[in-house]
Amino acid sequence: MTGATGPPGDSGEGSGPTIVYTDGACKGNPGPGGWGWVVPGGRRASGGEPRTTNQRMELSAVLDALRELHGRVVVISDSTYVVNCFRDGWWKGWVERGWRNSKKEPVANRDLWEPLVELYRSRADEIEFRWVKGHAGNEWNDIADRLAVEAAEAQPRDPAGACSGNDGEPASLMAGPSWMPPGRSLAAFGVQPRALGGFDDNPVGDDVRRRLAEVFVAKHEMHPDLVILTGLRLGAETLAALAAIDAGVPHVVVLPFPEPDTKWPAPSRRRFADLCRMALALVLLETVLPSTPQQAGQALSRRNAWMARVADEAVVVRNSSDPWVAKLVADLEREMPDDVWHIDI
Repeated sequence: MTGATGPPGDSGEGSGPTIVYTDGACKGNPGPGGWGWVVPGGRRASGGEPRTTNQRMELSAVLDALRELHGRVVVISDSTYVVNCFRDGWWKGWVERGWRNSKKEPVANRDLWEPLVELYRSRADEIEFRWVKGHAGNEWNDIADRLAVEAAEAQPRDPAGACSGNDGEPASLMAGPSWMPPGRSLAAFGVQPRALGGFDDNPVGDDVRRRLAEVFVAKHEMHPDLVILTGLRLGAETLAALAAIDAGVPHVVVLPFPEPDTKWPAPSRRRFADLCRMALALVLLETVLPSTPQQAGQALSRRNAWMARVADEAVVVRNSSDPWVAKLVADLEREMPDDVWHIDI
């Protein structure tokens, strides 16, 4: 672990609140991980563990920062996993249920959540959480990210990463087919890039992203523990992850097999890696790479069936000329007849 550095006077004891940016990173999940926090113009700290998860590193960053910084503190994080817990009061239900979630399952990472919640409860009038979009040009978020990544890279490499990200680096992986999403889950599906104006950003895709975000915001108001399930296929599924981030709702990436982005264009692979890193969880359903397009299609169908089985509802971006999406809608409506929502383009 690397200790805090910087002027001791930047400890949050001035007349205004101390602003601190926090972040976590993991090279494989579980795998070598790091956390970092920085006070603009002041103190910073980082640390890591040789085998951990991205979510544990996000929590470790916040916990260390709040233990070091006194008085009024504003924590700014790109982790909806952290921010939404306090913004929406998830922790209150956990405490009332004896540290079990809404599905009566043990709360993951309780060993970190419990001291963080206790610290927050003891200083609730002093601590505020705010979300910031990651990798969006915010100088201090980028610095916190760099501290976390450097700390992760200083740890021994875990060879078990199964999901490739940018430049072959393993992205996060923390779950398998037996994993169940926490809270209320909404699965997102839909058309590929050609139906959305192409692979690059464009007005059609931007409009779909905006409409998805509106749906997620409305659903989140009804279900504060909402999570979005997306397979991150190019097109509507990638837009769903971006819309979830826009709406401040956590997303879970569900992959049918390892490294589905291998043949994608470089910009798409970079976005895929970023969205994996920012996910609440990654679910890898099968560990064997398909050797033919037919096998890949079959694995994708099994992925869709798994998502339909575990999700409470679904949203589909569709048009009238895509038979694959039409069949998908029919399958979903058989699984959840009253809970499939459409965005038509």
